Amino acid sequence: MSHFPIPVTVLSGFLGAGKTTLLRHLLKTEHGLKIAVIENEFSEAPIDGQLLGDEPVQVLTLANGCVCCSIHGDLERALYLLLERLDSGAIAFDRLVIECTGLADPAPVAQTFFVDEELRERYILDGIITLVDAANAERHLSETIAQAQVGFADRLLVSKRDLVDEASFEALSQRLQRINRRAPIRVVDHGRIDLAELLDVRGFNLNADFGPTLSLRPLTPAGSTDRISTLVLKSERALDLDKLSEFMNELLEEHGNSLLRYKGVLNIAGEARRLVFQGVLKLYGFDWDSEWREDETRESVMVFIGDALPEEQIRAGFAKTVV
Repeated sequence: MSHFPIPVTVLSGFLGAGKTTLLRHLLKTEHGLKIAVIENEFSEAPIDGQLLGDEPVQVLTLANGCVCCSIHGDLERALYLLLERLDSGAIAFDRLVIECTGLADPAPVAQTFFVDEELRERYILDGIITLVDAANAERHLSETIAQAQVGFADRLLVSKRDLVDEASFEALSQRLQRINRRAPIRVVDHGRIDLAELLDVRGFNLNADFGPTLSLRPLTPAGSTDRISTLVLKSERALDLDKLSEFMNELLEEHGNSLLRYKGVLNIAGEARRLVFQGVLKLYGFDWDSEWREDETRESVMVFIGDALPEEQIRAGFAKTVV
C-alpha cells in the first residue's frame, strides 16, 4: 500500500509556557485539518480529562475530526498504534503533533523519526516548535534543558508577552537569538497564532533556503553564560570536498552529541551546484541542490547550534577546508 508521509510537529517548552493552551486552540479551531495529537502523561493539564486512565495508550476522536492520543508508555508504541488504527479505517488524520513534557529533551523524539525505518517511511518530521514563557524566561533559561529546547527549535513562540515591558522583551529576543539564530521569533497570544507558523515549517527538508530562519543581524554582546549558542561559519572562497568531509567527520566524532542542530549551504570547488547538509546530533543528511546563479555570490554558510562548543577549534578546522 502506498502512503504519503504524515508531517509531524514536535511541540516543546518549559512547564507553564502554554503548550496545552496552544494545543486546545489548535484542536478547537475549525481549520478543516485532521490533526492527531500525542500527549504525554506529564502535562500540567490534560487536553481532555477523558483521555487519562489506566490503559497505556488511549485514543479519542474529537468532534472536529482531530484525534487525541494520551500515552503512558513509549513514543514508538503510540506512533505504531496510530498507524494501525489509521490503516484499519478506525481513525483518520493527516498531520501529527507531539507534545513533549516541560522537562523533556526534544532530541530523542526527533531521532525516533530517523532511526526506525518503518516510522521514517510513514512519518516525516516537519519542525520543532518551542514555546518560551516571557514572564519566567530568565528563571527557565538558567536550566540547560530549557536552553536545549530553544536550540533545537525551528520556530520560537513567545507567550505572556503582555506581562513584560518592551525592554525585557527585546533582551529576551536577543538572548534567544544568541542561542538559536536559525529560528524566527513569533508571539503567541493565549494560544492563538496563525497556523502557518506551526505547520509546513519544513525545518528538516534538505534545501538551500535558509529563508527567514537565519538571522545574521548584529547582536548585543552576551551578558549571560548560556551553554547553548549558535556558531556561524562563512567563506566566499570555495571549499575542498575531501577536506570538508574530513572536517565534518572529526567534528561529529568529537562533538556530535553536543551538536543540537546544524545546517550548511556550501560552495564546493569545481562544482556548479550547492551542497546542502543538515543534522541533529550525529544523524545528518546531505545532497546536491540547484546550481549557483551567475549573478550571486558563491558563499558557504554553516550554522551550528550546540552545547559548549569549542568555537576556536571549529573555526580553525573549517579554515583548513578552504581551497
